[in-house]
Amino acid sequence: MVSFRQIFNFYLRSSIHVALSVYALVRMTHFMFNITADQAMANFAFWGTIVGYNFVKYDALVRAKKREMRNELKLIALLSFISLLGVGYYFFQLEWITQIISLVFLVLTLLYTLPFFPNRKNARNWAGVKIYIVALCWVGVTLVLPLLNADIPLEFVFFLKCIQRFILVFVLILIFEILDLTNDDPHLKTVPQQIGVKRTKIVGLLLLLPFYFLELLKNNFIEEQLIVNAILVLALSLFLAFANEKQTKYYTSFWVESIPIFWWLMVVFL
Repeated sequence: MVSFRQIFNFYLRSSIHVALSVYALVRMTHFMFNITADQAMANFAFWGTIVGYNFVKYDALVRAKKREMRNELKLIALLSFISLLGVGYYFFQLEWITQIISLVFLVLTLLYTLPFFPNRKNARNWAGVKIYIVALCWVGVTLVLPLLNADIPLEFVFFLKCIQRFILVFVLILIFEILDLTNDDPHLKTVPQQIGVKRTKIVGLLLLLPFYFLELLKNNFIEEQLIVNAILVLALSLFLAFANEKQTKYYTSFWVESIPIFWWLMVVFL
């Protein structure tokens, strides 16, 4: 009999949870720019995240151990194939400019996973680069693509939101890097490896200040949004403060990755 723990672990390992986080950020973008009817973009981002993340996580494992695939990995492969069909279906419902730019992020994902250059590792193993590639991809998929698809002019507020979104994802990744400090290759030169855990937390907390106060630069900022953002900053600060190498895998893979979902749900219900 399959236990709840096994189902929950599959939910996390198959990237469904992180896909929901991406979906939530796309919906946040729709809310921020008053985009009312673009479910295709949100669904494209959801299914695309499952495909992209599972490819990044399991590509090397599948190629190296084809004959030793566990049942769970086979199910993840099946889910990824179904998700790929979903990506293809919603891809052709997007505007042509969105399709073109989404292919750029596909190339970035492949570059992140596969070694394209002779005598070089993939971008995932380039020293000090990983965090910026991941943050840029999240900004692109959750902010740039939805606005392009809705034909929203890329004005001052767009660039403001790009900075905010980049900071949000950057801080989230810092928490992951703190927990992975003992397992990461020293040559990766992650932020905690270079400046230490304490200073990494300080950097993250300081970055949350511009994330919050940039909202005030909007001409018509919503007071309720300031309250929601304040709760988000408080939650992020607490997760960052309590992050350490001894925390369980669920600390990041579930709780930290739930923060974008929590942010979106606050907007939905408030």
